Amino acid sequence: MMGKTDESFTAVERAALAPFFTNLDSPVFALRNLPEVVKGALFARYSRSPKSVRRLFLDEFLDQVPSGEIHEVGVERAERLYERVFDEYGDDSVAQLGGVHLACEGASNILTKVLEWGRLMAYLEQSTRYIAYDRRVNGRWRYVVPPELEAHPLRAEYERALDTLFETYAEWLPKLESYFSRVFPRGAHDPEGAYQRSIRAKALDALRGLLPAATQSNVGLFGSGQAFEALLLRMRAHPLGEVRQCADLMLTELRKVIPAFLRRVDRADRGGVWTEYLRQTRAAAREITRAYTSNVTCEPRPEVTLTEFDPEGEVKVVAAALYAHSHLPDDQLLNLAKKMTPSEREKVLRAYVGDRRNRRHKPGRAFERTFYRFDLLTDYGAFRDLQRHRLLTVEWQPFSPHHGYDTPPAIVEAGAESAWREAMDRSAALYRTLCEAGLDEVAPYSLCFAYRIRFYLHMNAREAMHVLELRTTPQGHPVYRRICQQMHRLIAEQAGHRAIAAAMKYVNYEDVELERLEAERAREARRAGTRSTGS
Repeated sequence: MMGKTDESFTAVERAALAPFFTNLDSPVFALRNLPEVVKGALFARYSRSPKSVRRLFLDEFLDQVPSGEIHEVGVERAERLYERVFDEYGDDSVAQLGGVHLACEGASNILTKVLEWGRLMAYLEQSTRYIAYDRRVNGRWRYVVPPELEAHPLRAEYERALDTLFETYAEWLPKLESYFSRVFPRGAHDPEGAYQRSIRAKALDALRGLLPAATQSNVGLFGSGQAFEALLLRMRAHPLGEVRQCADLMLTELRKVIPAFLRRVDRADRGGVWTEYLRQTRAAAREITRAYTSNVTCEPRPEVTLTEFDPEGEVKVVAAALYAHSHLPDDQLLNLAKKMTPSEREKVLRAYVGDRRNRRHKPGRAFERTFYRFDLLTDYGAFRDLQRHRLLTVEWQPFSPHHGYDTPPAIVEAGAESAWREAMDRSAALYRTLCEAGLDEVAPYSLCFAYRIRFYLHMNAREAMHVLELRTTPQGHPVYRRICQQMHRLIAEQAGHRAIAAAMKYVNYEDVELERLEAERAREARRAGTRSTGS
């Protein structure tokens, strides 16, 4: 990722881009002087396009931007005001009032998880479900060589191993598409385009486990000055060189648009002290964890484990549902709810939830009164998708080959099992080689997405409703659909919160063959409708 971008622009293109991007040569840059709707639309296209934001802007948006002279009204005066507020009053909340759209391109999937850790930002990431990694860019496969390996003797071995992973992926993509075309023949009424996109998505889903964590992605971020400051402090304390280098590039670009919000980041007595605190606590926690767990054998666990919940959670949600419409104190309402019969409590919850017409209709904050903590052991691909739900609490363990890997049934059925296992073995062997060379932090770059990682999700019932309904939609990836279906069952059966589980009426259990087909049919129908209106 670091250094110059792989992309080049003509003189005419550079002149067109210059007013709207803070630089044209770095993989990290901010957007400016653009309508908010254009910036949002650019990032919305990010996840499903192989193009960079600057190329998308040239190809699809340039003609929609108003021409004429660009004015930055009152910038100097605003900067002075923010500086005075920070210096004289220390009011951090002021930094919540200015936001920036920032792009980080060519980031490894290790770096993207660091970028997306914070709650108070918005992110869009290039999707492995829509973007194929079957072609080289400027003669290289799309993966990151971490800075720690730039001049290291193991660099050549690292590149050979990852080249082979991408070559295997590229070889099998057309074969998997052919296989799925035979298994799921096109229906008589399915539009050709919708069907072909669904087949390709199915093949990409099956093969993404071959991609290593070093695989490059483009990430669009939108956040306040305060959110970017917190992110930069975490990144500057990180043990990986790619993360720290990205932080330096981000700080340079952000200071071109919101300099007053980021004055403290690299001041020795402010951000420097904070960064050192984060670095020290990370090292101390790692050391104490090893002291107590290094000789403890890992017990087997299923893919999804509900490790903690409140047995009285449903009763408490009922009490909370009554609170906003009552004059009674909280503890009295809780006692009242405890005395209700199960059918009475169910009646209260039915009234509180109401007639939900779609999954976007959510009940109120009473559902935040209870919680669920799930310990998950899934492939890295599913982790990437579930990790993005930032309002809940998510934390993950180091990515390693110790928990084994998953092999999708389609890989076996299509005759790719031998190539798959060979790729997994090569990935794990490189991981061990890097660890033996003292490069423990770098070793996860080598691991394929099919390897499992342990992480937990801690969420209240309202958050659970959002996650489980969203991630079980028919177009979702089959792995995270299965995981979220299991979580929903555990809420009903193990926690015994059947009324809460019933309120999550849009958790989908249908068997789906071509996950994207229905969505692609709808997409074709919308296109046809647009054409018929002449717009």
